[in-house]
Amino acid sequence: MRSSLDATADEALARMGYKSELPRNLSMMSILGLSFAIMAAPFGLSTTLYITLADGLSVTIIWGWVFVTLISIAIAASLAEICAVYPTAGGVYYWSAMLSTRRWAPLMSFIDGWLTLVGNWTVTLSIIFSGGQLILSAISIFDETFVANAWQTVLMFWAVMLFCALVNIFLSRWLDLINKVCIFWTAASVIIIMITLLTMADDRRDGEFVFAHFDASTSGWPSGWAFCVGLLQAAYTLTGYGMVAAMCEEVQNPHREVPKAIVLSVVAAGITGLLYLIPILFVMPNVEMLRNVASGQPIGLLFKTVTGSAGGGFGLLFLVLGIMLFAGIGSLTAASRCTYAFARDGAIPGFKLWRKVNPTLDVPVWAVILSATVDGLLGLIYFGSTAAFNSFTGVATICLSTSYGLPILISMIRGRQDVKGSSYSLGRFGYVINGITIAWIVLAVALFCMPVTLPVTPESMNYASVVFAAFASISIFWYFVYARKHFTGPPVSSEEARAATDLMTGTALDTEQAMEAVKKMPSD
Repeated sequence: MRSSLDATADEALARMGYKSELPRNLSMMSILGLSFAIMAAPFGLSTTLYITLADGLSVTIIWGWVFVTLISIAIAASLAEICAVYPTAGGVYYWSAMLSTRRWAPLMSFIDGWLTLVGNWTVTLSIIFSGGQLILSAISIFDETFVANAWQTVLMFWAVMLFCALVNIFLSRWLDLINKVCIFWTAASVIIIMITLLTMADDRRDGEFVFAHFDASTSGWPSGWAFCVGLLQAAYTLTGYGMVAAMCEEVQNPHREVPKAIVLSVVAAGITGLLYLIPILFVMPNVEMLRNVASGQPIGLLFKTVTGSAGGGFGLLFLVLGIMLFAGIGSLTAASRCTYAFARDGAIPGFKLWRKVNPTLDVPVWAVILSATVDGLLGLIYFGSTAAFNSFTGVATICLSTSYGLPILISMIRGRQDVKGSSYSLGRFGYVINGITIAWIVLAVALFCMPVTLPVTPESMNYASVVFAAFASISIFWYFVYARKHFTGPPVSSEEARAATDLMTGTALDTEQAMEAVKKMPSD
């Protein structure tokens, strides 16, 4: 039986132009856990460690992480401010429409929707693919001659993707518990790894190495630019917090709980990452040995070297692999909800299928299948070029960052009028925080198209700009073939959407109009 809070949220959603089809069974703690899972600080920092080993080492690892954490908090706060006003599964693409004028709303919504969709798909792809690589790297802990070939890597990636898809489809009612368990698993893992490394290490680095050592000699870049390129490690890890806006329709009081979860998850991930990185730097073995790991994933060798045994190294790596599974499940959940929401507005080819919600499972099953299938097919690029695949990390960061930046920029251009009444208003600091956000995103787009090291070869080239252009071409083609005449963006005006938020916050008393809207909505 639905609670009165569920009913009010559903009525408010109706005023925003949508029929509630997903059960509101997720709590704020669950959304916090989901966002925390997607960022998966220990896992993300482990799989991208090769970047900062070349581009600056300790200074980039520690202070780059602190810098990007502070920037990410500013972005998260800017998104939370808007989310509190327009809490729907459409997330940033819905916000872009609501914050724009009526003339520009469809185009802004369409552009941001595709940025969000591609960002969600590619961040899921990069998480699960690097997870498959990390699983295979565990074998090399016991057999140092083992190097996974392309087929083994892709098959492992498909296996992990299939597992995450099956959990999302058949165990969706347990997602609330899974997301909460993720918080405790991650916290416990960081504590165990920290204690184990510091107590078992035979040799320890000094504080100067951990907090002040800078070495970009192998990057080929000038020192300052090497530090900037190395920020990709932190930026990639701290990038998925905005994805959980797609879960607004599965939460009670989404206008209050989801914005809170967005900001708190970044703070929690920032602290967790720092607690994970500092012990690793204190016990870091020979850096050149880590740079030359054949699998490109040095964390397993680091754990093995410090603990002095293959079993000990695998035990610590197992904890990180557990975090990876939570991240894979969570990212696919958010990606499928983003796909479902965008299809609901007719913006994706075949949208009538992707927007369907299975009435038995209460899950947009076809949206899950589409997200997993697109990622599975993109993984085939690994057969042609490992560098091309690695570019998806950059694409995910670029797409999500720009998708976050567009509604924030629109809000600034229009005088931040729509967010002045937000329950999470940034107040007089709004322009400054929003401005810092936009400046960082512009820099990030340029940075994350750069190769990690110089000189550039076909194998080391960063193809992020090429992949980004390919997705942009597809979206532009679809816009002129179909969307230009048929896509109108969200079905209500910003005034109607704000009235819906007033209903949730208790400032609107009349629900008759909303109930009538629910009755008129099609069942599919």
